[in-house]
Amino acid sequence: DPEAMKELREVTAKHPWNLMTTSADEGQFLNMLLKLINAKNTMEIGVYTGYSLLATALALPEDGKILAMDINRENYEIGLPIIEKAGVGHKIDFREGPALPVLDQMIQDGKYHGTFDFIFVDADEDNYINYHKRLIDLVKVGGLIGYDSTLWNGSVAEPADAPMRKYVRYYRDFVMELNKALAVDPRIEICMLPVGE
Repeated sequence: DPEAMKELREVTAKHPWNLMTTSADEGQFLNMLLKLINAKNTMEIGVYTGYSLLATALALPEDGKILAMDINRENYEIGLPIIEKAGVGHKIDFREGPALPVLDQMIQDGKYHGTFDFIFVDADEDNYINYHKRLIDLVKVGGLIGYDSTLWNGSVAEPADAPMRKYVRYYRDFVMELNKALAVDPRIEICMLPVGE
């Protein structure tokens, strides 16, 4: 882990919602993946304190860009000083608020079709299918879309009546809906990895 990522992970660990953060192994995987595909123009939906955002920014070239969206600027600002200290803050265009209206506007504008090399979604799982319907138009042919939590704590492999926490049960159906849609979408190839689960 680069020093900045370690520092941000330590700061995030003190936050009451620290379980929402991207794991260290997932951050390292994202960083390597972005370098392998020579990503330059990326998007992130769901930023939290910015750990995966930092992993992405560190992997991009100096002129790389990240459109980052989250409903909570306050959490983003926890990690912002560390992101700035790492010298990658200029790569980030942060937008506070729901992502769907921004995506709809980008699609309506027409100039963003097929322009993103990589898109990472780690946000409201109940909207994953709605994100996918839009992101498929924004990612370039040969680009990647990464959805966090597609195994949803292993619950997607459990019987529907298995004991699970209330929030796990609530989001499980939405995650399964996305997984089923991805499995039959002829425009894409999929790979599910148990990273950070």
